Amino acid sequence: MSDGMVEAGASESTQGEVQTVDVGVVGAGFAGLYLLHRLRKAGLSAVALDTANDVGGTWYWNRYPGARCDIQTVDYSYTFDPELETAWQWSEKYATQPEILRYLGFVADRYDLRRDIRFGTRVLGAAWDQSKERWLLTTDKGPAVSCRHYVMATGCLSQPKPPEIDGVQDFKGEIYFTSRWPHDGVDLSGKRVAVIGTGSSAIQSIPIIAEQASQLTVFQRTPNFALPAHNGPLPADRAAQLAQDRNALREQARWSLTGVPIPPATEFSWQMTEAERRERFEKLWASGDLVGMLTQLWADQGVDADGNALLADLIREKIHEIVKDPETAEALTPHDHPFGAKRPCLDTNYYQTFNRPNVTLVNLRQEPIASITANGIKTEKRSFDIDVIVFATGFDAMTGAIRAVHPIKGRGGKSLDDSWANGPETYLGLTVAGFPNLFLITGPGSPSVLSNMAVSIEQHVDFVVDRLSAMREGGFTTIEPTDTAQAGWMRHMADCSTVTLHRLANTWYTGANVPGKPQTLMPYTGGVGPYRGICNEIVSRGMLGFKLTGPNGATQCNDGEIVKLQPDVRLVLNMLTEMNLPPIESMGAQGARDFIAEFNKTRPPGRPVGEVKDGTLQGADGPLPYRLYRPATPGPHPIVVYFHGGGWVLGDEQSDDPFCRDMCRRSDMIFVSVGYRHAPEHRFPAAAEDGYAATRWVSEHAAELGGREGPVLVAGWSAGGNIAAVTCQLARDRGGPVIGGQLLVCPATDCSFDRPSYTDNATGYFLTRSLMFWFWDIYCSPADRTDPRVSPLRGKLQGLPPAYVVTCEFDPLRDEGIAYADALAAAGVPAGQLKARGHFHSSFMMVDIIITGVGGRMQMAEALQAFTQPAEEGGSPEINAAAS
Repeated sequence: MSDGMVEAGASESTQGEVQTVDVGVVGAGFAGLYLLHRLRKAGLSAVALDTANDVGGTWYWNRYPGARCDIQTVDYSYTFDPELETAWQWSEKYATQPEILRYLGFVADRYDLRRDIRFGTRVLGAAWDQSKERWLLTTDKGPAVSCRHYVMATGCLSQPKPPEIDGVQDFKGEIYFTSRWPHDGVDLSGKRVAVIGTGSSAIQSIPIIAEQASQLTVFQRTPNFALPAHNGPLPADRAAQLAQDRNALREQARWSLTGVPIPPATEFSWQMTEAERRERFEKLWASGDLVGMLTQLWADQGVDADGNALLADLIREKIHEIVKDPETAEALTPHDHPFGAKRPCLDTNYYQTFNRPNVTLVNLRQEPIASITANGIKTEKRSFDIDVIVFATGFDAMTGAIRAVHPIKGRGGKSLDDSWANGPETYLGLTVAGFPNLFLITGPGSPSVLSNMAVSIEQHVDFVVDRLSAMREGGFTTIEPTDTAQAGWMRHMADCSTVTLHRLANTWYTGANVPGKPQTLMPYTGGVGPYRGICNEIVSRGMLGFKLTGPNGATQCNDGEIVKLQPDVRLVLNMLTEMNLPPIESMGAQGARDFIAEFNKTRPPGRPVGEVKDGTLQGADGPLPYRLYRPATPGPHPIVVYFHGGGWVLGDEQSDDPFCRDMCRRSDMIFVSVGYRHAPEHRFPAAAEDGYAATRWVSEHAAELGGREGPVLVAGWSAGGNIAAVTCQLARDRGGPVIGGQLLVCPATDCSFDRPSYTDNATGYFLTRSLMFWFWDIYCSPADRTDPRVSPLRGKLQGLPPAYVVTCEFDPLRDEGIAYADALAAAGVPAGQLKARGHFHSSFMMVDIIITGVGGRMQMAEALQAFTQPAEEGGSPEINAAAS
């Protein structure tokens, strides 16, 4: 039985002062309507409160000329009821605001939702009453609301941002805001109109205003990218897909990165010619598909600045082709942010509008607004006589509408404003520590505005209502995230932000458009599908990160962090798990080699360098193959002798090709990757002796290889890191060659398997404990394993070249790598460390797959460069320690 049914009599006996329900909802837009529907089906009483006079949410208020959605409308729709999907037919690919509002009214009528909504009602404050375990919502009209659970469905773009210009109150003409456009429209015929701002609402409204006004002056501070919508009927291919299997298409959207059922690009920009890239771009430009342009050109467009610049330059070309006046075209051309780092806009004749004789663009970067006067706008250079000012200055996004309910006081009177003083902190973007039974729909920390909002709203509402139902069945009355879980989620949010380019723009995504607002990337950038998977995992792991309480002291708390891996590492490991591969050690040596060779064919190709050539060098017992990577810059260059990974059994001089290319580019050094001999054909000490012999040969032939005079450097990954470390010891003991430094990436340094990382990371991270046993058994007999040529940690460490040792948190070899770096430092060897949080053994080799590895490889390149710098008098090059 619901709380509302239990306490209805009490509510009625208080002369209408308090309305008691199970769930109080703020907002009656897309989220609020679906909440009411789901709550009613779950048997929970609810009331929604909204300042508007009807349903619609942001679509009720945003009635400015040209207002449309920028997601194809068949995707920007409810999917919870198949009959609803067929009962409503959209008239256009991108529906207008009036049609979207009619759709939401149709939904409200179909499910009789208005009877649970109090319109024209503003929530003035919300306070948690610990003794009653209920929220009390005070309002400006009608009774207060007492509710067990409080759900904010206020929307991400619903709180207008006020203008920040002196003299607004002095203006004698008309003032309008795109975010609060009059419902009966505005007649701008024959008037001199100013539009301030060039964000989404301005880009949509300016072409229509220009057709009405006698003169339109657009005041722009920051240009944004806009793409033609090419609106019309639903594209035939999408209509065919829906007709063939609507359910499959909806499910694909739910697990996609953006909430739209289109696959992202898999080819990289450097794999294509300029003509091929341009052909793809022109096709998408003509299609009018924003999500397609954001995701379908090439795989690196959203994660790599160089790949993004190729796209941005093509759009800049279009702007200059369309806008006839070169100065105006350049002013409209964005240069201060990557494409997609700010929300791009879909337009209809936006750039063409600036070719009209009655339209003027004012570049506020060159002449800022000084003030608004009684008759117009004055910049630092000139004055404009204006009849109407339209402020298209946007919103206090994501947090503005939540904090507009002031105050929100949680446990112990804790204020949400105080909790978010340095930026919003949530668990999943859904809940906030210290605020029991408070839920945020598409709040900060969830995919929200970086997704198809309809898909994200349905997922959030389903999660919330399912949890409330489960609480009721379990006898619990409160739910709240733990501090540990929330802090972990915020770390995960920060990790995700390093994968994309959003961090490189001042945008409302970060709050940069609101003076004084703490700047942090508010939406979750890890993708809709991965986020859904995380939410599902939380439930399957017993509500990980939540504390639930009930009567008589009943408590359930499964504390912890849901994501400790870097976001892209998590995706890769999940994909590997889904492949259900047999253990590599079960394949035999040759079978494992064949498998790795085929597996490597699926990875992105390495990036171009100046030259790649193959050759042979003299090993310890005959010729060995090598591959040389030369930078594109003029030489001579320092030389790095590189040894690939593979447990002394797998791989060759080409198997770490993307890594060698990347490090060649970043360090501006020649990399010589050596194909040393493998076990079981050539057991210990063959690989170690080949490593030493190859390094000596490269040192002796450095000039003919194009190398710089002086010491060579050595580097290696995994078993290759072992060989590099051993080579340094052998070179010291055998009189050369001189080695200037050693880069050891996840190195095997000791034959002991009893360190914690071998237990903590025994399975689940591709390189397993049992696979390491197999490698050791094939390469080296137990009697030889303490030999420093295979366990360099057991050798003499004094007098070795400076080192930079990289270890990964989720790697069986983590602790022996750290032990080696610590032992080097104790022996007086300059030794820097990079302890890569959230990474696994293969992270840094998966170039252009594990994007969060970029920072680590940059630090590796800096360490290599430091090795070549002259040592300070009486000392060695400084190798900076770092931990990510």
